[in-house]
Amino acid sequence: MPNTNPHDIDFIITWVDMHDPEWQKDFIKYSGKESGNAVSIARFRDYGLIRYWFRAVEKFCPWVRKIHFVTCGQHPEWLNPDHPRLAFVDHEDYMPHEALPMFNSSLLELFFHKIPDLAEHFVYFNDDFFPISPIEPERFFRDGLPCDIAAFRYNSGIGLWSTCLNNNMRLINERFDKREILARDHDKWFHPSYGSKARLTRLMQWYPRFLTLRVPHNAQPYLKQTYQEVWDYAGDELSKMIPHRFRTREDYTQELFRIWQICRSNFTPYNTYRDTKMFPLALRSAGAIRAIREQSYKLICINDSAHIRNYDEVMGNIRDSFEAILPEPSSFER
Repeated sequence: MPNTNPHDIDFIITWVDMHDPEWQKDFIKYSGKESGNAVSIARFRDYGLIRYWFRAVEKFCPWVRKIHFVTCGQHPEWLNPDHPRLAFVDHEDYMPHEALPMFNSSLLELFFHKIPDLAEHFVYFNDDFFPISPIEPERFFRDGLPCDIAAFRYNSGIGLWSTCLNNNMRLINERFDKREILARDHDKWFHPSYGSKARLTRLMQWYPRFLTLRVPHNAQPYLKQTYQEVWDYAGDELSKMIPHRFRTREDYTQELFRIWQICRSNFTPYNTYRDTKMFPLALRSAGAIRAIREQSYKLICINDSAHIRNYDEVMGNIRDSFEAILPEPSSFER
């Protein structure tokens, strides 16, 4: 039976070990190269910090029902496979067979609703998103609905990622009437907590189409039913991504499901920028180190880049910061 208990919240985290010889062999075979825009080493390399993610979840989010650890069959040796709240999920457990092996996280994220025993309410983490202070379930869900911010932002449309976001909006504008939704959910779209983040939304009220929405780059709550609704509506279109082992300009992203939730009024207004922060390590490594040690936010993203100078030194300092606030092994460790 599917898990629809409104009090159960699961976490999904995706992870890859790019040092795995089998992964490297497949990567080179299908990409034909070892680096490049869509196959940058920074997209896949392991920080060696995933141990602290599990410590953080156990310490700061002890209410989580289950963690679904999604990999291409890779399991860190130190991770306890018998932990009752941990499920190892191989790509082949829920992805179409013809898509494998794949290196496109956007494709990986389209099929989350197929993960066995996933709760109706779940939160998705990349492996560079970390809780760093206590978090209550209400940070992610209130009255059974995801907490989120509905606000427009500027999208240049330049670059692969921006193009993919535009692809999302094309489907959203095809399905939903912006004026109707803003009239119905005016209080949600112009919630006082958004502050200046709602400025563009106000300026563009007259425009008949949805623009790209703001995307707080951090842990995102979802309803599994949203995934099913989107697939019921646009399954043929989404299925065109299955052959895309690497990102392409024709892709959709998980933001499609988030925006669909918002347009369906399945969210509770919450300015997620208040307690989350993204730190691009190429520019703000010192800020990330300080934020972790001082536990300045509830959630942070430590965003990798191929342009980080003194990479080993920076990552060593990041590890030291996590060790300072999370020195004790978790029950997820052997």
